[in-house]
Amino acid sequence: MLKAGRIQTLTVSRISEYGLYLADEEQNEVLLPNRYTSLTDKVGDQKEVFLYHDSEDRLVATTETPLLREGEAGYLRVVDKTAHGAFLDWGLHGKDLFLPNRNQQGGILAGHSYIVYLYEDNITGRCVATTKLKSFINNDLISVKPRQEVALLVASECEIGFRVIIENRHWGMIYHNQIFRPVAVGDRLKGYVSRITEDNRIDVCLQLTGFAQVKDAAEVLLRLVRENGGFLPLNDDSAPEEVTRLTGTSKKVFKRSLGVLLKRGAVEVGEKGIKIRNHGED
Repeated sequence: MLKAGRIQTLTVSRISEYGLYLADEEQNEVLLPNRYTSLTDKVGDQKEVFLYHDSEDRLVATTETPLLREGEAGYLRVVDKTAHGAFLDWGLHGKDLFLPNRNQQGGILAGHSYIVYLYEDNITGRCVATTKLKSFINNDLISVKPRQEVALLVASECEIGFRVIIENRHWGMIYHNQIFRPVAVGDRLKGYVSRITEDNRIDVCLQLTGFAQVKDAAEVLLRLVRENGGFLPLNDDSAPEEVTRLTGTSKKVFKRSLGVLLKRGAVEVGEKGIKIRNHGED
């Protein structure tokens, strides 16, 4: 079934002067304009495309990747405003994403970016955006579990940390004292669920905890040393701020990670810092 807002793999059913007609398993067709085709395309080829409605309300295909798909939240910039709503940069040639007035919460200004959710309008079938997230992002029924790796979208900053959207479904919080790298609204990050409270609040962190965190951080540290020409100007006496700046971890995690690498014999530490161990000198 052809659905707007989704990436689908379709088969070239016929070739016309306007482009390729692609068909799904039920032989429903959609046009892939000439802009996205090549002379080597032939009937029977498979194409991975994104579907959306053009300005004349026709379902069309593109090989471009949009900034947002149906069922996803994102941070999009307003490129235009009209009496009926705003238009957001969707990352598609000649096509912006519509944000109707009825879906706007608070003032919307051209040139500014906002956290929005993209859904398919059940009346028109078109993709539209909304800044009213409550119906789509909530913690009524939690679908993640502690220690699970999750995709995060940074939605806003407050005194204690950053509020994030987890897996396009839930709200969560990353606390400032657990962040060891620059984070900004709109960033997409990988994180881990650290706690789910009795009232369904979700805390997340950007690093694994326990030994898994140390093992992961040790590999990162070893890579940093290698990428820096085999030497990194850090040791046990380095300032915590300098450790965080160079490694993106806390001083505590750095020391434990360094211990793992020393035990493995991968590096050695001197007064000036860490260097890759030359096993040929043994």
